[in-house]
Amino acid sequence: MSMGLSSDSSSCASPAALDWKFSQVFGDKLPGEDVQDIDIISAIEFDKNGSHLAVGDRGGRVVIFESKGGKDDLLEFTSRNELERLDSVVSKHPRFQYKTEFQSHEPEFDYLKSIEIEEKINKVRWCAAPNGSLFILSTNDKTIKLWKVKDRDVKRTNQMDSSQSVSSENALLAEKSFINGQNQYSASGHSLQWTEKMGNGVSSYNGGNNSMFLEDSTLARCRRVYAHAHDFNVNSISVNSDCETFLSGDDLRINLWNLEVSNQCFNIIDMKPANMEDLLEVITAAEFHPSHCNLLAYSSSRGFIRIVDMRQSALCDHNARILKDEESHGPKSFFTEIIASITDLKFANDGRHILSRDYMNLKLCDLYNNDAIFDKFECCLAKDRLNFATGSYRKPHVQTTSRPRRSSLSNLARGFYRQGNNHHSARSNDFSYDFNSKLLHMAWHPTTNLIACAAGNSLLMYYA
Repeated sequence: MSMGLSSDSSSCASPAALDWKFSQVFGDKLPGEDVQDIDIISAIEFDKNGSHLAVGDRGGRVVIFESKGGKDDLLEFTSRNELERLDSVVSKHPRFQYKTEFQSHEPEFDYLKSIEIEEKINKVRWCAAPNGSLFILSTNDKTIKLWKVKDRDVKRTNQMDSSQSVSSENALLAEKSFINGQNQYSASGHSLQWTEKMGNGVSSYNGGNNSMFLEDSTLARCRRVYAHAHDFNVNSISVNSDCETFLSGDDLRINLWNLEVSNQCFNIIDMKPANMEDLLEVITAAEFHPSHCNLLAYSSSRGFIRIVDMRQSALCDHNARILKDEESHGPKSFFTEIIASITDLKFANDGRHILSRDYMNLKLCDLYNNDAIFDKFECCLAKDRLNFATGSYRKPHVQTTSRPRRSSLSNLARGFYRQGNNHHSARSNDFSYDFNSKLLHMAWHPTTNLIACAAGNSLLMYYA
């Protein structure tokens, strides 16, 4: 089924090609240094306004980077007349710095099924951020967690006057109270903490001449744990546009959660047959519509994209629309079914277009002699919906649409890859691939042309 684009192709000029330049790298290894498996990045996501970037790894950690400023900051603090005189503003791009990290998941063991549950972060997703705090969802194979990350300023004291002493018991209570932040002694919301060790059970406080300093601190706290709802490995989480619910999907089921309720969820899609021998396909990815809270899309291992409307029934077993590329050439085989599996899908920010990724869109390796067909490449879209990117085995593969035209969603991506293949055929002999060096995870900045790429344990950024 095809989905038409409303924009008239005759009224749209071809966009200028983006000139990509290297921006930053985090975690780049030294020559001869071995990369630990727990340091390999497994998930990456920008927040809605692009000021923060979350990165998850196989060690169960979530690292958060924040923007140091760029074009957006200049636009906020510079008048219009000054902006018109500053030609350098156009070339500014966001640069990120390390903010904080926390251990999101730990390795577990399921004694009922006798299986180990690794700590690897499969997906990270940002939630709405009220009151200046950051909320982020992270998941491994079985458990989803909601984390709150908040900045706070801590006042510490270095000097204490021994002339004012208290008893040993009261000193212990006072020190515990200060360290744990149970007593707040600042009108500005700062907490006062003792830094000196107690001596002989006596603690003192210098009422007027104590030396204090202010230090920035970022605290990450787990607010909710959503567990025991998936029999199979979780491969997708997506926050709804209503900012109250989110979905989680595994190979056969998709559940709907309320962010404030962790002990109950609703099963909205169930593809598990009565007899597992009759299983034909599994769910590979799922995502909510960016503006309509009742719509969601999910993809399958057979290459289908199904869009469902939750208003139709409690169990969304009837599809509002099915998208499938009907162009298939050659005989069917075990490998053709594997490479037809969709590994990732993304809604455009206008909600009218879907970008999907399967393995054959790249056509990079010998399918019969390499296990690379099981690699799951992600894709991402730019804000203007005219540019999209996906990873490969040698560098990010960025595609630019010449102009919108009426076509099926699958053909929209496949057509440009065909153009690239035709151009590549003349020089295919001097082109080689390193299957051990691959770029699986990518994220596009929501407001500017900045791409974050995860290659092994390295986080690279490119801007245009």
